Amino acid sequence: MEKIYDVVIIGGGPAGLSAGLYSARAKMSTLILEKNKTGGQIATTEEVANYPGSIEHASGPSLVARMVDQCKEFGAAIEKDTITEVKLDDQIKILVGEKNTYMARSIIVAPGASPRLMDVPGEKELTGKGVSYCATCDADFFTDFEVFVIGGGDSAVEEAIFLTRFARKVTIVHRRDELKAAKSIQEKAFKNSKIDFMWNTTIDEIKGDGIVEGVVFRNLQTGETQEHMAHEDDGTFGIFVFVGYIPQTQIFKGLLDMDGAGYFITDDNMKTNVPGVFAAGDCRVKSLRQVVTAVSDGAIAAVQAEKYIENNFHE
Repeated sequence: MEKIYDVVIIGGGPAGLSAGLYSARAKMSTLILEKNKTGGQIATTEEVANYPGSIEHASGPSLVARMVDQCKEFGAAIEKDTITEVKLDDQIKILVGEKNTYMARSIIVAPGASPRLMDVPGEKELTGKGVSYCATCDADFFTDFEVFVIGGGDSAVEEAIFLTRFARKVTIVHRRDELKAAKSIQEKAFKNSKIDFMWNTTIDEIKGDGIVEGVVFRNLQTGETQEHMAHEDDGTFGIFVFVGYIPQTQIFKGLLDMDGAGYFITDDNMKTNVPGVFAAGDCRVKSLRQVVTAVSDGAIAAVQAEKYIENNFHE
């Protein structure tokens, strides 16, 4: 007979790993499925300074490695697979993956969110060739080069400050006339002599033959466009995009309640509208998307999954 897990967790970021730790430690058979590498967005973060207890300035990868080790220590299995279809109608839930099909008494959905694209000509073609969505991953490639950071929120401004360690000049390009980032982060940016600002501006096109060589900016107030070309000594420059995230919830559309942006709607116990299905982390409606809230969500979801199984399954 094919194995029926007590808990199958979709997503191996902090929320999923926290859920895996709590469910496995509760002696529930636990499987964590991750389509990419474990860790989610935090795996690309150089320093996690706002996670409680991280006084030794743990990096994202080092923190994730500890979480993975803890999960495995208590018996959670971690496999790489992409779920393409879910069947939630029956008491035993079925998850169809590219590699295997899985059965579970309960499911914790923690797929996180992915960077939102600007959706302009040249962006996809030049991604990884000058266009990036991760400063920690790619900053080193632009040592002593010029870079543009697109966005005005916390992530955009924090990444711009980080990029000043490498780039000779960083320009924040924002579609409004003031930043949305927290005041404390804004103050750091305004004081940094390497950071310039382009207000009320967006990008119309990114140009280049195999590498970013130019960009067309548009002023949203005047409608005027301005083409910026790479310095002839450089030949290229960086464009780092931080304009929000898209929850990875598409396969659950029509099955689980979501808001207009596609984030799962849950109660305080991480319960969705389907009994036995819980959601945790950046994929759900919440006021703060940080590692600390993700691991909290995961722990709550696992405890609630345990209660659900106790009340609905009798061996």
